[in-house]
Amino acid sequence: MKKDIFFQLSQNATERLAERFGTPLLVLSLEQIEKNYRFLKKHLPRVQLYYAIKANPHQRILELLRDLGSCFDVASDGEIRTLAAMGIDGERLIYANPIKTGGGLQACCDVGVHKMTFDSESEIVKMAQGCPGATVLLRIRIDNSSAHVDLNKKFGVGRERAVELLQAAQADAAGVCFHVGSQTMSADPYLNALDLAREIFEEAAAAGMQLRILDIGGGFPIPEPKVRFNLKEMLKQINARLDEDFPNVEIWAEPGRFMCGTAVNLITSVIGVTERGGQPWYFLDDGLYGTFSGVIFDQWDFKLISFKEGEEVEATFAGPSCDSLDIMFRGKLTVRQEVGDLLLVPSCGAYTSASATTFNGFSKANFIVWEDLKDEIEPQPQAAMVG
Repeated sequence: MKKDIFFQLSQNATERLAERFGTPLLVLSLEQIEKNYRFLKKHLPRVQLYYAIKANPHQRILELLRDLGSCFDVASDGEIRTLAAMGIDGERLIYANPIKTGGGLQACCDVGVHKMTFDSESEIVKMAQGCPGATVLLRIRIDNSSAHVDLNKKFGVGRERAVELLQAAQADAAGVCFHVGSQTMSADPYLNALDLAREIFEEAAAAGMQLRILDIGGGFPIPEPKVRFNLKEMLKQINARLDEDFPNVEIWAEPGRFMCGTAVNLITSVIGVTERGGQPWYFLDDGLYGTFSGVIFDQWDFKLISFKEGEEVEATFAGPSCDSLDIMFRGKLTVRQEVGDLLLVPSCGAYTSASATTFNGFSKANFIVWEDLKDEIEPQPQAAMVG
């Protein structure tokens, strides 16, 4: 994947930002968010994008995507009311949690959210009572064992019951949705899911139901260590199948990680050094209870960039809390570190700060926006005057 798909600070910028703002520090590139949004719009031109804000609900990300025309995937009353407070119309939201709370349904009524998903009979009753007349999509289960995070272990109805549940939802049922799982590296799981969706559309039509919406979820991959994929080719294949099998159907998608994952860098410092079991241990000022929460909740293998040179050795990296669980990596290759050294962590915008806590009294990493400061931190050279 080309480098313009991800944002990465230089050594100079890393050092200057750390000196000015301290660490741990999260640096957000809004330009990268916009690039990612426009990339998907270009390669999936028929698809209406609903940003899954659970990946990163930073205010500046939401404001930018609002202004770009994005819609939003929400899962709770808190997310619904956050967007409503920003002036985002409820028509631009889909309540995409198949299991809804009373508070969530009330928020939908209060701010005008009329699109939602379901995968069980109990939800049909709840939606009909809480938001009568809503446009509802049935979430179907997709088998994809290769997914980085397999969301179908928790959500989705089996193919054999799909039309039965659509009929039970009666006139409110408008279509089908699925999610192939996080970090899907090829088009095949999407194409298999589209085959399944096509079967359901045809069976529903035979039963007298005209489905009009298909939501293909998220799962589009971003760069990570030791992983190779061709995203343009993936999207080309998906788009071709959509045109072939769903030419007159409204298409939605719910990208989260792809929108924000490559747009944030973490700058963290080494605050302690020791050796145990013949292996160096490095304690950082951010850990599992902070930005590195993605190690647990997202099973993510973060890249750690040191600007030092030397032989790489296996080392353990731990966070600052007093919990022995707070160990991010064991046996990770790195050059030798000393107290005060900086490490840059790229592509940490998704499922990191969103799930960070203040456990043990440690503050969450501060956030800054790169475009607010880049001309000051790394000014571009002025062209020489000719005269």
